[in-house]
Amino acid sequence: MEPHAPLQFLNMTAHTDGFGPLNSTLHAEGVSMAALADAVGTPAYVYSAGTLRARYRTYEEAFAGLDCLIAYAVKANAGLAILKILAAEGAGADTVSEGEIRRALAAGIAPDRIIFSGMGKTDAELAFALSFPGLQINVESRPEFERLSALAAAQGVRPLVVFRVNPDVAAGGHDKISTGRSDNKFGIPVDEALDLYRQAQAAGLVQAVGLGCHIGSQIRETTPFRAAWGALREMTLKLRAEGRTVERIDLGGGLGVDYGDGDTGARPADLAVVAAEVFGDLGVKLAVEPGRSIVADAGVLLSRVIHINPRRAGPTFLVVDAGMNDLLRPTLYEAWHEIEPVAPRAGNLTAYDVVGPVCETGDTFARGRILTPMIAGDLVAFRGAGAYGASMASEYNSRLPAPEVLVDGNRWAVVRPRPNYGAVMAREQVPDWI
Repeated sequence: MEPHAPLQFLNMTAHTDGFGPLNSTLHAEGVSMAALADAVGTPAYVYSAGTLRARYRTYEEAFAGLDCLIAYAVKANAGLAILKILAAEGAGADTVSEGEIRRALAAGIAPDRIIFSGMGKTDAELAFALSFPGLQINVESRPEFERLSALAAAQGVRPLVVFRVNPDVAAGGHDKISTGRSDNKFGIPVDEALDLYRQAQAAGLVQAVGLGCHIGSQIRETTPFRAAWGALREMTLKLRAEGRTVERIDLGGGLGVDYGDGDTGARPADLAVVAAEVFGDLGVKLAVEPGRSIVADAGVLLSRVIHINPRRAGPTFLVVDAGMNDLLRPTLYEAWHEIEPVAPRAGNLTAYDVVGPVCETGDTFARGRILTPMIAGDLVAFRGAGAYGASMASEYNSRLPAPEVLVDGNRWAVVRPRPNYGAVMAREQVPDWI
């Protein structure tokens, strides 16, 4: 594959991504968003290949001095085009299902650069993972360890296993995305994890090679990471003092992004500094699993205004053709997404309640959002939608899935088309006795 030049950012605002104004109209790299809307319709997801590469390279550069696998968290956006771009950059993959493993493999990511995480792996998923030598399985509970050991013995293989520890560290931008507290479903308590590690190395049915943790998403400071990683360091030293080997440390992911609130928070370089301080003298192979911080700013959801609905009291309703089925985060997490007019109009700024057409009051993207004047037919872009946007979408209200478009410089292509109603309904079968 030919090398790509660094992305030349178009926008002259505080944004550092591939979306910005050119001739007063929002562009994705060198392609007009208005032209894309005309070509593929709305709502639609638009991704910047240049931003993906740039975000990945911030991790590559930050961790360059450490023996560290940068394993992209596939759940953030599992599109094959996204994965192929990152695979070409050298990324590994953090996966949480058989489907995600299959996608990573299809994108060209080697098994020894794939991590299989997740606290509810089925026997079928574990058996599938065991068929790929070198693939790392992160075990998250005693029952999972016992099932994996039995399956490994039956298949005559010894998989690489890292035990995911629950360090009881509170972190994460929302209660629903905090995963490192003792009352969360993820990971193994410290004392139990030590016992399992000893048991695993004694029994020899699996190759117990390391420890890991993942304490949550949208974490904006390094203090929680330092606390969690400190627990892993102490466990490593304790196990090594007993004569046991600990070769790998899985740092997890969770580094937050700025969705438009102006709080930039910690950067990959800050994370790498802490990792070096905590583990630099242990001679371990590290893995870090960024997802959101690589792909969030690389995607926007493009939508068109259906109509404006004024009301006597409160902000005017701005009704757009994207719904909560296309972008669930505001409904699920009360998440903020910056909303940007594609071709801003002159005039007084106006407060809008930005809502979609889905038959739910929760189908609300923003309340009292201050925007330039809008009229029916105008286009808006929901920024920061590359992560947990299309990957969490549904067909609720029998709405067609939004197409996904990839832009790379002046080139663009539909990487997942919008199906027609016939194709959607053809997936179903009606029993012949009805």
